[in-house]
Amino acid sequence: MFKDSFFKKVEDKTNVNKETIMSLAARVQNSNMKDENVLRELIEDVSKVAGKEVSKEQTDRIINTIIKDKVPKNLDKMI
Repeated sequence: MFKDSFFKKVEDKTNVNKETIMSLAARVQNSNMKDENVLRELIEDVSKVAGKEVSKEQTDRIINTIIKDKVPKNLDKMI
């Protein structure tokens, strides 16, 4: 699992607390990540939590990346 330092970095950059992150992570784990409608809903929810607008084009790119299994495995190193 991620260390608290990871959550601190995310919280500092996004103002989203650890509990919210963990809640979203649980939703992701329990969702069909190959279902475009599920992904659109998750992206919209994350966008709202982060207070950042995600365009349709960005959403489409994110969905294509996820469906094609192109997501980096070490996301914690990207932050």
